[in-house]
Amino acid sequence: MENFTKIVQEIDNIVWGVPLIVLILAAGIFLTLRLRGLQVRHLGKALKYMVKNEEDGEGEVTSFGALCTALSATIGTGNIVGVATAVGILAGGPGALFWMWVAAFFGMATKYAEGFLAVKYRKINEDGKVLGGPFYYIENGMGSKWKWLAKLFAFFGACVGLLGIGTFTQVNGIASAVQAFFDPEKSNTVNLFGAEYSVAIVITAVVLTICVGLVVIGGIKRIAKVSEFVVPFMAVIYIVVAVILIVSNISLLPGAFVEIFEGAFGIRPIAGGALASIAISMQKGVARGIFSNEAGLGSAPIASAAAKTKEPVRQGLVTMTGTFIDTIIVCTMTGLSIVMMGSWADKNLEGVEITTDAFQKGLYMISENAAAFVLMICLVFFAFTTILGWNYYGEKCLEYLSNGSNTAVKVYRWLYVLAVFIGPYMTVSAVWTIADIFNGLMAIPNIIALFALSGVVAKETKEYFAKKSGKML
Repeated sequence: MENFTKIVQEIDNIVWGVPLIVLILAAGIFLTLRLRGLQVRHLGKALKYMVKNEEDGEGEVTSFGALCTALSATIGTGNIVGVATAVGILAGGPGALFWMWVAAFFGMATKYAEGFLAVKYRKINEDGKVLGGPFYYIENGMGSKWKWLAKLFAFFGACVGLLGIGTFTQVNGIASAVQAFFDPEKSNTVNLFGAEYSVAIVITAVVLTICVGLVVIGGIKRIAKVSEFVVPFMAVIYIVVAVILIVSNISLLPGAFVEIFEGAFGIRPIAGGALASIAISMQKGVARGIFSNEAGLGSAPIASAAAKTKEPVRQGLVTMTGTFIDTIIVCTMTGLSIVMMGSWADKNLEGVEITTDAFQKGLYMISENAAAFVLMICLVFFAFTTILGWNYYGEKCLEYLSNGSNTAVKVYRWLYVLAVFIGPYMTVSAVWTIADIFNGLMAIPNIIALFALSGVVAKETKEYFAKKSGKML
């Protein structure tokens, strides 16, 4: 197992090396320039469109439902465990949070382009079923000669769902949180797969597997319905709790920002010299930021394509708000809490334990058990909806790969449920490393398409806003 962990870590370092980080950031910067800072100029309009659905749009779910489905797949363990992993002393340190912000800012332009292209190049069957996502805007936008690239994206997308974001990382995060609350000392264990596991983890695996199985058979409409209720409700609760923590310890906030900026620019090195520290913070911050908000991965447009809308620009703006909510708001709440409470510097803490420690210290007005319980509940529901959202993504990718084979989709669904069941027994480091690898591989075909189709996005976006403002082109 140790050799396996080393191998996947080496692969991860190659995949998420400087070239890919530069490519993803370059795409966001390039689109930001071509769209003239759209994520700043039209954020207000995007937030308005987010809750105002079109009356006569074509699609399977409302724009808000599509956004919640996308958010269900993004607001998950990445916002709680991923941020903690990135800013921990054994990773990028507090400076990683700054690079998450940078990735998110430019990622908003990327997300806009993804949502725009998803609606522009989608297909709607006679029965009203929507077929859309990067594989369609690669094939239909770039041309049939690029279909191999679309197939490559679909393959990596199915793997991300099955072996990355969708299953192992989410289930592992849920199981770790449940065990940390109900059986932190592992006083009740059973022997499985040659190792000792807490009974709490075993029970979690069984219950979660059953719940996931009951929901995924309902497809996009059931997933969207669950997400429309759970995601906003739990996001508000988590943000409110984090704000209470920050306000209650407001005197520590200036120092936290100092640590974040010093870490980001190597003023206070975490590992090696200043340049090494900057490189590590940037790598961990960008990787975890993308893992959390998925800008550039091409996942969100799969959900965006199902939105009831006639206007690509409108859905692009709605899709863009997902990155703003996920990283600029939710991840920031987590990161500030961890840095303010100093939990990031404890070498004895790993994953969700870092965030739990921060909440227990920061929410001193309630008991440690109560603080841990609130965090556990938020994490469980965030991760659960992410599992559902990525099942939909994975199925759509496989549906494209198999030319609509129902048998292939059913087999994938069973494998997905099985992956949920075994997820809690994977080690934290191995889980996140595998997820990072597939994330990176999935992003490459999508980023290529975004560069290739950026002219279409820029031209039609300009025409849309010119028409709205009554200006002559």
